[in-house]
Amino acid sequence: MCQATEQQIIEILKMEAIPALGCTEPVACALACARCKEELGGVPEQIDVFVSGNIYKNGMGVGIPGTGMVGLPIAAALGAVCGKTEYGLEVLKEVSVGNNLAAAKSLLEQGAVGIHLKADAPDKLYAEAVCRKGNDTVKTVIVHGHTNIVLVEKNGNVLCDKRDSLAAGKEEGGRVELSLARIWEFIHDVDVAKIDFLLQGAEMNNAISAEGVRGEYGLQIGRTLTENIKRGVLADDFLNRALIRATAASDARMDGCEKPVMTNSGSGNQGITVYLPVVVASEQFGSSREQLIRALALSNLVAAHIHYYMGHLSALCGVMVAATGSASAITYLMGGDYAQMVNTIKTMTSNLTGMMCDGAKQGCALKVYSGTSAAVQASLLSMAGIKTRNDGIVEEDIEKTVRNIGKIGSVGMEQTDRTILDIMCHKN
Repeated sequence: MCQATEQQIIEILKMEAIPALGCTEPVACALACARCKEELGGVPEQIDVFVSGNIYKNGMGVGIPGTGMVGLPIAAALGAVCGKTEYGLEVLKEVSVGNNLAAAKSLLEQGAVGIHLKADAPDKLYAEAVCRKGNDTVKTVIVHGHTNIVLVEKNGNVLCDKRDSLAAGKEEGGRVELSLARIWEFIHDVDVAKIDFLLQGAEMNNAISAEGVRGEYGLQIGRTLTENIKRGVLADDFLNRALIRATAASDARMDGCEKPVMTNSGSGNQGITVYLPVVVASEQFGSSREQLIRALALSNLVAAHIHYYMGHLSALCGVMVAATGSASAITYLMGGDYAQMVNTIKTMTSNLTGMMCDGAKQGCALKVYSGTSAAVQASLLSMAGIKTRNDGIVEEDIEKTVRNIGKIGSVGMEQTDRTILDIMCHKN
């Protein structure tokens, strides 16, 4: 197969550059409910949502923007009350309008919202909403992508069915041929004006990071690091600035801040990790606007490339993948060549592969901390000429190493995924 063209790679970047308000798993449920509401012509009287295990665990403990509440039930109720599918991953941005929140809470109080684990879900990312109003029932199914509505039925009549095209896409490989070497070539050769839209993601994620430092969100990691720098306990250096920028954004996002983030691979925390350490590195090294844009393209593409082999949801924490993207970009901004970027990726693979995902929650900011710290360390080691040996899952061929990461996340941790979900569902 021929390597991806410039335009195809730009399209991949555009698909990654999607703003989201709140954790994307509850958002997927809200979006499915919003579509049902639109077909019903009004707010449903009964809402039942059936989700895969991965969406279930990622929706149990995460804050829903503008509500002060956590979990899938309030997200589903809000989607059914005020969600608009035209907003995509920002489906919940009218939460604070009028009495929308009160109306959603009323549905919960009436027992009108049910969340159910679908054991036989055909994909790790699966959300099915069945909503009833009067004599009408609408079913909406989202599969494989957080906004990928593949089926809509009203009273048993099919209004939209994209399941065949989804299956065909999987059978054909689902995307163009990409490699790290092609990505490296692309970010050096592309006209920067064609990819300067990536700066919007940097600005968006910087904004929520600043809010995370100002407010008392979540675990307050970024805020606490900032206070300790002021006290003289910590140094005001590159590493700590990168940690503050990334963790403060995650603190705010996971605690329900009403500011959007730019995602990567369908995840806000991964978007934060892909963008913000790179922005701090550009400030540290006095990079030009053009260098920053090219670095952001590299970070996003490396993360997306690895994710292709792993999928969007698994027991392997995606922050590790996102941090590998940012580590690659930091190496680039430090003047590293392709071989040094490859060494950086191998070091990241040796470090964080296996970090598990036990659901979206405030503690995700801790994993953003670990990923950002590892990214800076891997870059510094690579620039010093230090590299890991080709041991464990690391191979001489970097593309085989990438595939090994994907295999660990998609196949190797299947039982881990089931065990995590079992523990979460049976806690006292």
